[in-house]
Amino acid sequence: MEDNNNYARIEDQFANKERAKVWLQSIPYDGTSSWGKGADKGFEAFLDASANMELYDIETASEVYKQGVHIVDAITEESSPEKVYETIYESTKKLLKADKFLTFFGGEHSISIGIIQAFYEKYENLTVLQLDAHTDLRPEYLGSPYNHACAVYDASINTNLIQIGIRSMDVSELKYINKAKCYFAEDMHGNTDWMQNSIDQMTNDVYLTIDLDAFDPAIMPATGTPEPGGLFWNETIKYLRKVFEQRNVVGLDIVELAPIEGNHAANFLAAKLYYKLLSYKFELNGK
Repeated sequence: MEDNNNYARIEDQFANKERAKVWLQSIPYDGTSSWGKGADKGFEAFLDASANMELYDIETASEVYKQGVHIVDAITEESSPEKVYETIYESTKKLLKADKFLTFFGGEHSISIGIIQAFYEKYENLTVLQLDAHTDLRPEYLGSPYNHACAVYDASINTNLIQIGIRSMDVSELKYINKAKCYFAEDMHGNTDWMQNSIDQMTNDVYLTIDLDAFDPAIMPATGTPEPGGLFWNETIKYLRKVFEQRNVVGLDIVELAPIEGNHAANFLAAKLYYKLLSYKFELNGK
């Protein structure tokens, strides 16, 4: 296949904007990350890895790219956290008018704030499913409510927020956390009860936000704040498959890939994860 600028270098017929069932938007903002930088380079690394990935998924016996994946124009606003939030929110509201499965790739986790707001304004009684090492529940951080440390504070008020894989938080966040719907990593290892328990707490419509630092740094070191004790691949995709089988996932984002030069494995994990999620969305057919 000759090189092109499409997702995974798929043929133009599968990347056509009108035909494609999936739209993918890059939001390479990294303006509020407070330690490791580089998430603004995540989408390029993700695309490169995707272009070198086999497009037949063994688990679902499918080639989901044939459903169509179109890359829409990136959001490149970066003048201030407030302006970035406003731009993302307004853009997502417009995208939601189309009958497409909307997917987003960061950038840092603050990009999710405006996206999630647009989604919960469209979908009544929305569940936000967050896979993350950090609670991200600060009302504001470093003078802004649109900081990566505030990524799901608004969602905790306006949606049914369920948090998976948490293992780091500030004491100030204790007042905002719903411990009945927060699954701490230290309590998850060695059992799988958390999988169905958390799904049973979800409403029908689910928005999925995945901070790649949810994964253990042994398999995902390429992120701004890697935390030990995280999720591993097989348990995570087993869980996510269950979510897609039992609930209606209406959109998703993947954030915080900060590529490390020479470490292709982390980029490939992000690429494979995204493709798995599309396979689950379109190809399970009730299996």
